[in-house]
Amino acid sequence: MKVSKRMEYFKPGIFSALAEMKRGRLARGGTVVDFSIGSPNIPPARHIVDALARAVREPANYEYAVADIPELQDSVSAWYRNRYGVEIDAGTEMTSLLGSQDGLSHLALTIVDPGDLVLVPDPCYPIFGDGPLLAGAQLYRMPQTEENGGIVDLKAIPEAIARRAKLMVVSYPNNPVTSVAPPSFYRELVDFAKTYGVAVLHDNAYSELTFDGAACGSFLQAPGAKDVGIEFNSLSKTYGLAGARIGFALGNREMISALKALKSNLDYGMFLAVQKAAVAALTGPQDCVEETRRAYQRRRDVLLDGLNAAGWRIEKPKATMFVWAKIPAPYSDSAAFARDLFEKTGVLVTPGSAFGPSGEGHVRMALVRTEEEMRSAVRAIAESGILNGADK
Repeated sequence: MKVSKRMEYFKPGIFSALAEMKRGRLARGGTVVDFSIGSPNIPPARHIVDALARAVREPANYEYAVADIPELQDSVSAWYRNRYGVEIDAGTEMTSLLGSQDGLSHLALTIVDPGDLVLVPDPCYPIFGDGPLLAGAQLYRMPQTEENGGIVDLKAIPEAIARRAKLMVVSYPNNPVTSVAPPSFYRELVDFAKTYGVAVLHDNAYSELTFDGAACGSFLQAPGAKDVGIEFNSLSKTYGLAGARIGFALGNREMISALKALKSNLDYGMFLAVQKAAVAALTGPQDCVEETRRAYQRRRDVLLDGLNAAGWRIEKPKATMFVWAKIPAPYSDSAAFARDLFEKTGVLVTPGSAFGPSGEGHVRMALVRTEEEMRSAVRAIAESGILNGADK
């Protein structure tokens, strides 16, 4: 049997290789501190779990959901109003997603025809490019350079490319580079999209994970944003609900309508019990969000204070649950460094090259381990000798 050519985009990737390395070391009795995958290990607050447990026991909740329940629509709309000052017509400007990853792949199918051009950040979360490729698109990678603060430079996009583009995907706070975009960027983005007729998708999954007093908003706060695009948001990181797969698309009515139409042919909506857990998260006490934010900031500080003291100079991120680090000298290949680091220390990180060409020379570390595990990783790295060639 021959599989389709599109499956060439989905050969075993870096995360599969890292998982195999981890399994092998554990099988030999070794220890592993896994910073590779951003799977939150901070559980949901008790009131959210209780709401889910109650809903799971209700027989009626096992019917097809088909559509979002009114309580969920109202909760999402109220959350956006209270958090960002953005009014959302939940009936026409919002739909749930089975996680942002589901939406990122499906949205491209509603907008992109084979051969169309899609603008994606570089580096970027892999599905930003994989979704459009699955729809037959060509990609133009927009560098997120250190010189530009890790933000896409819209003025650097060639006019011929901008005029060809059908869709642009951006995301701030950013995974993997952790940059936070100022409000002026979103105003420029709306102007760019209107000038060139480009649809915009902004993924805002990390809006609540900001540190040291930093704050970020929403693309939809920019005047005219709903005219040109939509925003995705997620409860995965904010409320510790990654496995429940709860996300939302909000904004432009035509884009939302198309996404709803596609989803109505692909799935029967979000499990009703999960919808009710989402309502509890959005409408219940919000102190759990601040507790989660503080926990990630403490982990960041423990890890990076230790690594900086050991000689690996890494700037502290202002947001997200990740660290984006230049690999130490004399290394120039991020995959080679990640392999050597793991073999010498048992610390597993993701090579920056997994996120696109501009990611080379970096690694990403997810802050999904306890503070004690962070200290253990720092000790192992400091004692391994792998930083001996680093510029101290």
